[in-house]
Amino acid sequence: MEFFNGASYNTSSPVAMARMGLGAGAPRMLGWNVPTEDLVHIPQHWLKYQAPEAMQHYMLGFIYIFFMIASLIGNGLVIWIFCGARNLRTPSNMFVINLAICDFMMMLKTPIFIYNSFNLGFALGQTGCQVFSIMGSLSGIGAAATNAAIAYDRYSTIARPLDGKMSRGKAFLFILCIWAYVSPWVFLPATQTWGRYAPEGYLTACSFDYLTNTDENRFFVLVLFCVCYVLPMSLIVFFYSQIVSHVVHHEKALRDQAKKMNVESLRSNQQQQSQSAEIRIAKAAITICFLFVASWTPYAVLALIGAFGDQSLLTPGVTMIPALTCKAVACIDPYVYAISHPRYRVELAKRLPFLAINEQAPSETVSTTTETTAATTPAE
Repeated sequence: MEFFNGASYNTSSPVAMARMGLGAGAPRMLGWNVPTEDLVHIPQHWLKYQAPEAMQHYMLGFIYIFFMIASLIGNGLVIWIFCGARNLRTPSNMFVINLAICDFMMMLKTPIFIYNSFNLGFALGQTGCQVFSIMGSLSGIGAAATNAAIAYDRYSTIARPLDGKMSRGKAFLFILCIWAYVSPWVFLPATQTWGRYAPEGYLTACSFDYLTNTDENRFFVLVLFCVCYVLPMSLIVFFYSQIVSHVVHHEKALRDQAKKMNVESLRSNQQQQSQSAEIRIAKAAITICFLFVASWTPYAVLALIGAFGDQSLLTPGVTMIPALTCKAVACIDPYVYAISHPRYRVELAKRLPFLAINEQAPSETVSTTTETTAATTPAE
């Protein structure tokens, strides 16, 4: 039995060493802090590298503490205010709440990472790995599908203002479909029916196994890439491109008509306020979806490289970059709404006056899906 960095390794067992693909002295030489019984769960790719310095673990642990606090506060406020404020309980905002729940869940798993980091390795073992992976998959894939639903809702509201209004029943059905869509891709690897979850990077986090060199696993990674990344991202790009195209053509038509009538604008003040509020909310949604694409694209590329490319490019440090960007976006999302969503800012100012937010309430007659108050929304 050999000991290193607080962990024990049965170096006399050829079976354990064969599973690792390493010689008997390799764990001691490389310094990975992994309990002996969990060595079988570690992809041998990571054990080819020298274990990171303790200071790197501690630094990542403190970064994740900051992410956790910022995200739980921000997303907690979004859930509290959007659920509690009567004039924000609209069908469109049900998607906002669902996205905030996904981001909130994303950061609820971070104590596992923080504990592992301050214990310099795979301290919570395979059980912690499975819990971390399930929560990350639910929140990540759920956020992708929710962003696609938000893009569709924004497109319907702006491009078809008369008949594109989302009802509460339809929004609730969309959300049920989102979670039904997400569930198989979360629990298939959890039960190892297809694919599996495995430690990655510094062995303090876990995700889908994209390193096992089997045809079955590569096919799983490819299907996951198409279904959980390409499809929602394609819908997001399509709907927002349609929004931009519609707004550009609509504004051009209004300017041309106003010019023919020799007037400055065809819009009344009320219509201008309505359009301004709707565009602000669309900009917020576009910003959040852009952040989502920017944060999850590196993870998707990383998985493809692991399954089909040169795995030597995936060092433990490199794989931590996409993990950090994903957590950062879960922190940023609620603050984008705090900056860009008019009625959210008004409610935030009412409930937390010490924040000194100065936001004028939009007109009660603004006839947009997101901004219509509950008082003027017919019962479903």
